[in-house]
Amino acid sequence: MACADEPSNTVVGAKLHVCNATVGIWRNRFVTKRLDGLVDDPRPVTPRTVTDADVQRIVTKTLETKLVNATHYSTRTMAKAAGMSQSAVSRIWRAFEFKPHRHETFKLSTEPFFVEKVRDVVGLYMAPPENAIVLSVDEKSQVQALDRTQPILPITLGQAQRGTHDNVRDGVTSLFAALNVATCHIIGKCHRRHRHQEFLKFLDHLDAILVKEPGVGVHIVLDSYATHKTPAVKR
Repeated sequence: MACADEPSNTVVGAKLHVCNATVGIWRNRFVTKRLDGLVDDPRPVTPRTVTDADVQRIVTKTLETKLVNATHYSTRTMAKAAGMSQSAVSRIWRAFEFKPHRHETFKLSTEPFFVEKVRDVVGLYMAPPENAIVLSVDEKSQVQALDRTQPILPITLGQAQRGTHDNVRDGVTSLFAALNVATCHIIGKCHRRHRHQEFLKFLDHLDAILVKEPGVGVHIVLDSYATHKTPAVKR
């Protein structure tokens, strides 16, 4: 468009901050091929060395085979077994998001009313009743109460916050916490132990600080820990 008003490549190049040779190349391509000349020509590329069949072979081998003397394949052992380079195997694994070194766990519930209970819990989370407070309650036991042997030095210019490498053990504590699903507010309380007596104290703490307006119900979601099912707690 600039060349339509200016015949000099030097002036156009100075205006668009490119060299005049670049202006000349594109001007000549437009004169020769018109609008088709403004499209990039195919660039020379190196022919593929890893074919679709190679990719399928790596994927199948990753999913369906295992090493005899190892827990899983690495990119190097897979490359050696498949007769390919380690970088090629790595690219294929990244493309298919394979991570054989990672191991996760799962557990299928044997609870006969599992589906019904899931619907109740998820229903409370996703669509709680009107005028209701939904709390997700659990506890974390054996929390180490640690303190540094010397005061922590605060962050300064060019220096990160620093603390001593050693610490003092002040015993353990148990954290009881309730998450208000609607507001994401967390109510927490620490006790030295996590028996049903401490859990009752935490429930009394919740009862004391919750805003109890007329007609407002409270729903508490718990796991099946023995402390949560004692007769005193149920009462």
